Amino acid sequence: MEEYNLISNRDIVVVGLQPWDVEIGSNCKNIALEFSKHNRVLYVNSPLDRITFMRHKSDPRVKKRINVLKRKEEAIVKIGGNLWNYYPDKMIESINWIKNQGIFNNLNRYNNKIFAASIKKAVKQLGFSNILLFNDNDIFRSFYLKDYLQPDKSIYYSRDFLLAVDYWRTHGLKLEPEIIAKSDCCVANSTYLTNYCKQYNSNSFYVGQGCELDIFLEHKSHRKPADIELFKSPVIGYVGALQSIRIDLDILKHIAQHRPSWNIVLVGPEDEQFKKGELHSIKNIHFLGAKQPADLPAYINAFDVCLNPQLVNAVTIGNYPRKIDEYLAMGKPVVATRTEAMSIFEAHTYLGNSKEEYITLIEKALAENSATLVSERKLFATEHSWENSVKDIYAAVNKVSR
Repeated sequence: MEEYNLISNRDIVVVGLQPWDVEIGSNCKNIALEFSKHNRVLYVNSPLDRITFMRHKSDPRVKKRINVLKRKEEAIVKIGGNLWNYYPDKMIESINWIKNQGIFNNLNRYNNKIFAASIKKAVKQLGFSNILLFNDNDIFRSFYLKDYLQPDKSIYYSRDFLLAVDYWRTHGLKLEPEIIAKSDCCVANSTYLTNYCKQYNSNSFYVGQGCELDIFLEHKSHRKPADIELFKSPVIGYVGALQSIRIDLDILKHIAQHRPSWNIVLVGPEDEQFKKGELHSIKNIHFLGAKQPADLPAYINAFDVCLNPQLVNAVTIGNYPRKIDEYLAMGKPVVATRTEAMSIFEAHTYLGNSKEEYITLIEKALAENSATLVSERKLFATEHSWENSVKDIYAAVNKVSR
């Protein structure tokens, strides 16, 4: 984005799909942390719903929320500096099973009203005013928050194409375009999602993706992990979840069968289709299983070429491929499936449209690799920081503030 003016000394309320106590990595948490360097930020967990309350009472995180409802624990927890985490003190109804659009809409408005009233309490307690509302892909529970909270500006953040998933698709087909349209601006972490949002709101902007790359950029050891050191080069590798809905098994099979001297190494947990599939019977395909995050740089460093043999479907097409940044941060040549989201990596990766092209591109990557290309890849990866992504979010908000 061309212009950047720091937003500072503002009060920002962040809502979304992932609570602060989620165990996996979260774009929204990283963005909130970056916001809090110059602003006061209230990160709001999603409210407890009735089915979760009934079915998962023994879960420690649910217990925490029940204690907040019973006034046994504080609802607002200071994370540090200018950042607070809020556990809503009201429970909402579980309604997504309701297929009738009219009934769903009425109950969803009711849930939103309860949620908004709870947020208003926290906002008042912290002395927030003239807030910016940042919504991380929460289509339903936050659909009416702009109406009830009356923020100075509302920002919708699109980071996944949720409508590819049945849970979101039933009512989201109607409601997501509407929440995009009524937001003051939309920001997205992939070019595909940016163009999707632009269909409904002209104030939609690509803001890139931040990545936590320190462990990859700082990795110095050339010692290979024990379970990979005996494989002869070239070693062609993939790191990540092995999910049949996301990975093209035919590409892996084709590479292995047509280049039997290559070792195809797959690092990550497998779904059932992978576990039962014929790839396990191919001698030069090696499944090494899930590894600790801290160990992944050593595996990537042992690869001669890194792969992202992605299936192109509704689930994957809009996703920002963070693993590409991890590969590039280690200077590795990367061969991946060409998608709109991959277009930003085109100058630093080899992009193919077919399983046949994968072999040609891997051979090209092996032949062309050089110290200069290694340095260029690393430098490019460092551009994808949360600081830079949030700068672009600020620029988007400033554009619609004129």
